[in-house]
Amino acid sequence: SKREIKMRKLDSTKVRPLKSEQLLRIEDHDFALRPGFGGSPIPVGIDVQVESIDSISEVDMDFTMTLYLRHYWKDERLSFRSNKNKSMTFDGRLIKKIWVPDVFFVHSKRSFIHDTTVENVMLRVYPDGNVLFSLRITVSAMCFMDFSRFPLDTQNCSLELESYAYNEDDLMLYWKHGNKSLSTDEHISLSQFFIEEFSASSGLAFYSSTGWYNRLFINFALRRHIFFFVLQSYFPAMLMVMLSWVSFWIDRRAVPARVSLGITTVLTMSTIMTGVSASMPQVSYIKAVDVYLWISFLFVFLSVIEYAAVNYLTTIEERKQLKKRGKASGMYSIDAVQAMAFDGCFHDTDVDMDLTGFSDRCEENETRAGAASGSNVDTPRLKRKRSLKGNVGRIILQNNHVIDTYSRIIFPSVYIVFNFFYWGLYI
Repeated sequence: SKREIKMRKLDSTKVRPLKSEQLLRIEDHDFALRPGFGGSPIPVGIDVQVESIDSISEVDMDFTMTLYLRHYWKDERLSFRSNKNKSMTFDGRLIKKIWVPDVFFVHSKRSFIHDTTVENVMLRVYPDGNVLFSLRITVSAMCFMDFSRFPLDTQNCSLELESYAYNEDDLMLYWKHGNKSLSTDEHISLSQFFIEEFSASSGLAFYSSTGWYNRLFINFALRRHIFFFVLQSYFPAMLMVMLSWVSFWIDRRAVPARVSLGITTVLTMSTIMTGVSASMPQVSYIKAVDVYLWISFLFVFLSVIEYAAVNYLTTIEERKQLKKRGKASGMYSIDAVQAMAFDGCFHDTDVDMDLTGFSDRCEENETRAGAASGSNVDTPRLKRKRSLKGNVGRIILQNNHVIDTYSRIIFPSVYIVFNFFYWGLYI
């Protein structure tokens, strides 16, 4: 009747379907059910274009990737008449009203569909019912990394796709174009890694409560750039080890010089090791960089121990010599090299010095010697001091312990052999 027609027009709760919905006859079907429900599984083809790999995190053991994910399937309920056999393209508003595959990313931590300036979703329907569904997604997923060869390692990561609700009896996921279904941008690059390869593969996943599911894999291999770590870790460690060897050429009685050099190199090596460990996950196994740094630290530590042995043996040797000379325990005849260990200056070997006189400076000794002479004529003592300036190297060599002599050869030789085997093993 006219009254009923008028009431329908006034009913604001009724929303007229859009023209596209009328063409696709969306209201005539129940899209809560998959296409061909109750029959054979519906095949859903997948292809992926990787836009970028945004980051690789060793600490969190994950990676972030931006990609275009495209689905292909056929739903005869969406077929329509078209004289020119042209497809129709829609945005994301129609997605909520039809059936789409429920593909998700296995082991993903975070993911989102880009929505600037509008939601990056595209739906294309062909007259025969074939559907193309495309998304632009950024996803962060786990990557189970092995750092036993770090930083000379190669990491193999994968992004896995799978249907959440439909097992293999209802939905069959497959790569649309085989190995060519995975494409990448030519300009993809990472600061610390070189991308060796991208590949696509497929398999099955079993869940005890729901059954078998088709799973697709996006595999990629990452090889780490070594040059950064050579500059930041390996090269400084090499320099610290070589710097510790300078102690072998310093006079064995220059205690402050050799001890301070050894402690400085040990502390510097500790700082390098701490810096490397701070940027890495706390794994329970030894990494390749740990082997190198700990061996380098051992060389630096042994150079300090080497001087401790030299100093101890030198002290024992001097005590034996004093006993042979029969000197009194209160006063000692200190030769030039022994005195230099206390005040840093050379003294004549034939001058007896009291232990309380070691704080006098070289300049004060020379002043007293000049005043005593009272003339411009050099005394024999000053002549010996002047001749000393041209023979410092010879005196240091003569006063080095035999352990220092062997250390100059053994330490560098063993360290070179270690580097040869290390780089040969890991490279």
